[in-house]
Amino acid sequence: MRARTRHVRSATIRIETSLPVRRDVPSLSTETALAELRLTTRADHDRLERMLRLDAPMPLARYAAILARFDAFLRVWEPRLHAALPERLQSWFRARWRGGFASADVEWLRSVGEVGTPRVDAPAAAALPLIDLPEVLGSLYVIESSALGGHVVAPLLKRTLGLGQGSGASYFHGFGGDSAAMWSNFRVLAALEIGDSPRDTVRACMSARRSFGALIDLFAPLAPAEAPAAPRTAVAQRIAPALLMALGPEDDEATRPAPLADIHIDLPADGEADAGDTLVELPMDDEVDPGDTLRMPL
Repeated sequence: MRARTRHVRSATIRIETSLPVRRDVPSLSTETALAELRLTTRADHDRLERMLRLDAPMPLARYAAILARFDAFLRVWEPRLHAALPERLQSWFRARWRGGFASADVEWLRSVGEVGTPRVDAPAAAALPLIDLPEVLGSLYVIESSALGGHVVAPLLKRTLGLGQGSGASYFHGFGGDSAAMWSNFRVLAALEIGDSPRDTVRACMSARRSFGALIDLFAPLAPAEAPAAPRTAVAQRIAPALLMALGPEDDEATRPAPLADIHIDLPADGEADAGDTLVELPMDDEVDPGDTLRMPL
């Protein structure tokens, strides 16, 4: 029997993209997600700090009003976030719940301190989208990072109002000396779970901004009269322009910033392992020389 030879013709298909690509650059670092979260939420974080002024002495009535709002938010937010986490992370999160501290402080103020605390609802906490893990971690970033300020607030409350752990200031005392280690643990987990995906980084950043927005709305009635908070719509979007240009914002309220000139970093095209890396732009702090890149530890 005579053997037959089959000839197969091959073809190379070239897919054109609207963005220039390069193949000789490293992947997106897993630390980029945390750096972007910090950059994205910096304005919102500063705004909330100005509203609350927790680093300044305050009357007991104002402190009670602040605490009641944290309690109202966490009563809604913590169970929702727990349910949205994959089962493998739920026990990890349960060990970090801080809402019980706030509830205990509110009850102590009412029963022992004889301070009237307002009844507060937190509907925005119930409306936060917590669909996928990047969104959950972006929202969790807001509460986890806020716990770090307790080492400043707790001594001030002790000194000015006579409050302490178990006596009205358990929330700001938090987990005491373990707080720094717990923050480091969260940073490692968030970096690993979000990974090097630009799309997941954007989703985490948008979720963090929404969570800050919910807190800002909740505390707006307590903003000092001499320095009223500006409308939320006036706060410029700080998510990296490159990520938004490449993937597009999924939040209708997001503001797309203009890209910065002459500052580039190469990011991988998400889901396109064979297509090379996409050249896009990321914002850097003003003090950095043009052309430099910056790792921003939290």
